[in-house]
This record gives sequence, C-alpha cells and structure tokens, in this order.
Amino acid sequence: MFVAEILKTKGNAVFSIAPYLTVARACEELELKRVGAMVVRDGETVVGVFSERDVVKALAADGPSALNRPVGDYMTAKVIFAEPGEAMSALMTRMTDRRIRHLPVMDGGRLVGVISIGDVVKCQIEEHAREAESLRTYITAG
Repeated sequence: MFVAEILKTKGNAVFSIAPYLTVARACEELELKRVGAMVVRDGETVVGVFSERDVVKALAADGPSALNRPVGDYMTAKVIFAEPGEAMSALMTRMTDRRIRHLPVMDGGRLVGVISIGDVVKCQIEEHAREAESLRTYITAG
C-alpha cells in the first residue's frame, strides 16, 4: 500500500501552527485537535514539526518557563518528509530507524497530509490480515 492510498482513507487534514506561537498554545492545540504532533509552518513553508516529545524536551530543558517561549525554540527543525508514491514498508523502516512518529507528506512542494506511525502500523496489520485470509481461502478451496 502507498502513502496516497492511506491519505485517501484517513483524509489529508493537516494541523499546523506558526513558529512564534507559545509552547502553551501549541499544547492547547494538540489537545484540542487530539493529535500528537503538528506541522510548524511559516506561511506555506514547512519549518518544523512540534510533537508531544518536543514538549517534554522543552520542560526538561527550561522548566515551566518553556511554556511561554515560542514553538520555534523547541520544534524538530530537521523535517523528514514522505511522498504520496512511497510504499508503507519504506516508511516503516524510515520511521523506525530514525525514531520518528510523524511524517509530513509533500507532493510537488505542497504539503498534502501527515502520516503517523499509527497509520503505518494499522496499514501493516490490515495487509497481514488480508494475506492470512487469502491463504485460508486458498487452503480450504484447494
């Protein structure tokens, strides 16, 4: 299965925040949207990803005062992207090797969605279930 197929199923909603918003505001948005990460954009340009993990790092580094500082101070600025034509197996490897839980999806320089490790795992489980069912059908029909 490919990234584009997953986006068709889950939708291509992208929740984003600006790098100048406070960490406290970003936490509110994460909770409101019920997501683990948001894309950080300066206009239409992706400049980072801000996740729950970044919140923990911010608090560990600067304590409660981190909540009043901008997201840009703590976001993951080296963004790893996915493309619509990539296979889920390639994403699983990339995400596991780099310990990444969210990948923004770019198509021709345009942000078209976000894939999470949960999306990838769900896809893998569904593929294995289909394969198992095909094997059961083959064995019982044979």
